[in-house]
Amino acid sequence: NKYLEYLVSFGGFGKPDYSPLSWRGYFDQMEDVVVGAADSSDSFRVYKAGTGGPVLVLLHGGGHSALSWAVCTTAISSRVSCRVLAMDLRGHGATQVQCDDFSTQTMSRDVANVVQACYGETPPPMVLIGHGVGGAIAVHAASSMLLPTIVGLVAIDVVEGSAMEVLHSMQNFLRGRPKSFKSMVHAIEWSVKSGQIQNLESARVSVVGQIKKCEVDKDVLLEGYITVCVCLQSVYNWRIDLSKAEKYWDGWFRGTSNLFLSCNLPKLLLLAGVDRLDRDLTIAQMQGKFMMQLLPPCGHAVQEDHPDKVADAITSFLLRHKFAESREDNQRSGTCKTHTLTHYLLYDTNSS
Repeated sequence: NKYLEYLVSFGGFGKPDYSPLSWRGYFDQMEDVVVGAADSSDSFRVYKAGTGGPVLVLLHGGGHSALSWAVCTTAISSRVSCRVLAMDLRGHGATQVQCDDFSTQTMSRDVANVVQACYGETPPPMVLIGHGVGGAIAVHAASSMLLPTIVGLVAIDVVEGSAMEVLHSMQNFLRGRPKSFKSMVHAIEWSVKSGQIQNLESARVSVVGQIKKCEVDKDVLLEGYITVCVCLQSVYNWRIDLSKAEKYWDGWFRGTSNLFLSCNLPKLLLLAGVDRLDRDLTIAQMQGKFMMQLLPPCGHAVQEDHPDKVADAITSFLLRHKFAESREDNQRSGTCKTHTLTHYLLYDTNSS
């Protein structure tokens, strides 16, 4: 199976296949959830999977989209019985909002509004799972008690101390990226070769949510002094310009560690390295106030680089706190029920 996966990803001849993949291979449905008054409504793109069990609300990192959870969603769903709700945060992916307010209060309220629109006033048990900025939003939403049925909280690679240090170099990072790409294939290729996403399959489905196709004028200089627009040229640009949200960056992460620790919920922190821990979290972890798991070395896109490892950690968390049932247990239970029913039918037939 692993060999077949390798052949598929690399075109069967060792050459990487950077063509985009559809969300349909990972989620059951996609829809645009409208919230707010009719004259000032916002539309949030969501992807859903599963039919029973708790709802895992998945929040992506800055600049990414809900599709960054695609491969990980499949991995989690194969391990436990659950439902998944992955949403594009405001300004990201295919979500359309009236104003560019990226404050934690507004983005946390967005999550609550989408959940209510999808599941009503009394939603099923929910586990908030967020990566990066999405992790910070999950912490704020949980601490504000915006979701009445939240039972657990998972933060992935989001630590206040290290995040605040990285913010100083964020503008340089953004300026160092290509401004545009000539095709979706080239965007996916860049994301893999640059190390932004280390998993080829995940890059092929998730980059689609980060890039959008635009038509631009192609000017041609005629006779040395007259510039004439002769045609339209397609380019692929980033869906969100994170540099314009700089005034919100500090608010996303400042105080997050204490908020995380103050949430009276079972908590899990997934990190790509112990060096990311700050002082408050280090002390609290030594006191056993939350579960923590270190993942193999990878980039910031943890759930994309190592979807199976992240799925294993989340599965262990869900099973330990009895939030969900194992797929294996369900299968064994179903087998036992089948055997029992067969035995009963045979007994009933023989006895008659």
